[in-house]
Amino acid sequence: MHAVATLALWMDGRQLTKLAPVDILILVLYFVLVVFVGFYAKGKANTSEDFFLAGREMTAWIAGLSFVSANLGSLELMGWAGAAYQYGILAAHWYWIGAIPAMLFLGIVMMPFYYISKTHSVPGYLQLRFGEGARALSAVSFAIMTILMSGVNMYAMAVVMQTVLGWNITFSIWVGAGTVALYVMLGGLRSAIINEVLQFVLIWAGAALIPILGLIEAGGWTNLKAQIATNLGSSDYTHMWTTLGSFKDNPMGVHWTGIVFGLGFVISFGYWTTDFLVVQRVLSANNLRAAKMAPVIGAAFKMAVPFIVILPGLLALAVLKNPDGSTMHLVAGSVAKATGQHAYDEVLPLMLIRYCGPGLLGLGITALVAGFMSGMAGNVSAFSTVWTYDIYGAFFNKTASDKHYVAMGRWSTVIGMLVSIGTAYLVMNASSIMDYVQALFSFFIAPLFGTVILGMLWKRATKAGGFWGLLAGTAASIGMWAWVQRSPDALRFIALSPNAQSMAENLYRALWSWLICVVVTVVVSLVTKATPIAELSGLVYGATPIPDDGATTLWQKPLFWACVVITVFFVLNLIFW
Repeated sequence: MHAVATLALWMDGRQLTKLAPVDILILVLYFVLVVFVGFYAKGKANTSEDFFLAGREMTAWIAGLSFVSANLGSLELMGWAGAAYQYGILAAHWYWIGAIPAMLFLGIVMMPFYYISKTHSVPGYLQLRFGEGARALSAVSFAIMTILMSGVNMYAMAVVMQTVLGWNITFSIWVGAGTVALYVMLGGLRSAIINEVLQFVLIWAGAALIPILGLIEAGGWTNLKAQIATNLGSSDYTHMWTTLGSFKDNPMGVHWTGIVFGLGFVISFGYWTTDFLVVQRVLSANNLRAAKMAPVIGAAFKMAVPFIVILPGLLALAVLKNPDGSTMHLVAGSVAKATGQHAYDEVLPLMLIRYCGPGLLGLGITALVAGFMSGMAGNVSAFSTVWTYDIYGAFFNKTASDKHYVAMGRWSTVIGMLVSIGTAYLVMNASSIMDYVQALFSFFIAPLFGTVILGMLWKRATKAGGFWGLLAGTAASIGMWAWVQRSPDALRFIALSPNAQSMAENLYRALWSWLICVVVTVVVSLVTKATPIAELSGLVYGATPIPDDGATTLWQKPLFWACVVITVFFVLNLIFW
């Protein structure tokens, strides 16, 4: 009786709709299936190579879909739908200029070094290139970031459950966390990858309903733009580039320099080429050509994702109504909590309820849950690998058996998930999920990219330069963030304008931290002893023979398909200019 009463107290949030029996059945079947995958993969996760890198047996398509699906969590679904409502179509930059060039660069330029070095992680590469100091700093930073990011996914899933089903936030967080921890602990990366491919299909099957039905209601793209302009008194929300000539001319308060250099270069290249969450999926490929093709395949699918994520946020600006027929106005998370209004991050579930009836609603909810669990699994599996190899194995127990490291990987999965549950509550105080996430990227990913790219492309970079550059960049980013929190007037120095919004501030802070990292690395490297060329083989361009990837025809070459993808990328930007 006490357990039933406790459950009733947990499930006391506001409820906008009820699931029909068929919807509940779809959701339950999904949870059963992902747990089954964990038990299925457990028998193939007995060695560290199997548990942490799926035995390096994945094809290019499997690795590519997993690569993009691992990023298709709350960051994509809830966060960017809310950001599109808040900032307009400018949010699509995070999918196109903020992803495509970097993904192609990873596949064509960087994967040969990651793959042939046989490293288990990005910090592992830094250990080979810059020594234990750089490895420790990057591993600890990455571990912190993945735990915080996993908390984001938990919170976003809980918001959906609360908004749609009335479940309490705490209850929802524990249900999602427990399921993900179970199947990742059992099957390791192989289990995560299989589920991520399944989740990718479910996300598209469920989430595509909203933009299709929404465009029908709005009367097409042209009519949608007109309705948004009427409701908001501005056409700025539906242009990607024409409003970026001034800080004052767009909802984000950003200049094109922030989008091109802060996002398009530093943040995107930092995330897609050095964040082990996504790189780990590509390292599971079964050969070098598959490892190079996986990011190219992922980039092709990535370009289509705004259709199911950004478009619902834009549609909400036109079609979401209050019960009295007036246009609904969503607000920042902190305001919503105080006033009872709906927050930016609730756009997607609100739109889902608007268009989906029994059966379709269950499919849509399952698609959202799949996305959140994909994000959680990606972060917790990456955390487990970095903790086991680059922190525990490097500094606490260097001589343990392979079986011991697998056991540590399983235990760290559970512990990491428990810590993530605590961090989920930090997100509640953020104005939006995406502002919170981009702040994390500017702290850790931007300076890490500076260190990795110099390590791969510049033979003169030394161990001392790599360590001190990474430390200076990370500390500078956190310091700039604290400065703005203490004194909002600092925006005019960091974001180059007092009109900048949180997202614009993140872009410029990332750019400055990357520049600081690069300058410190270069200066320290030039005044310290150079690393002998013989020690750089396999780690740096110019000191490493690149092996042939086995492609014999034009259609097999990753570079050819990368050119096709980048051409489509340019065309899309022109269409939505």
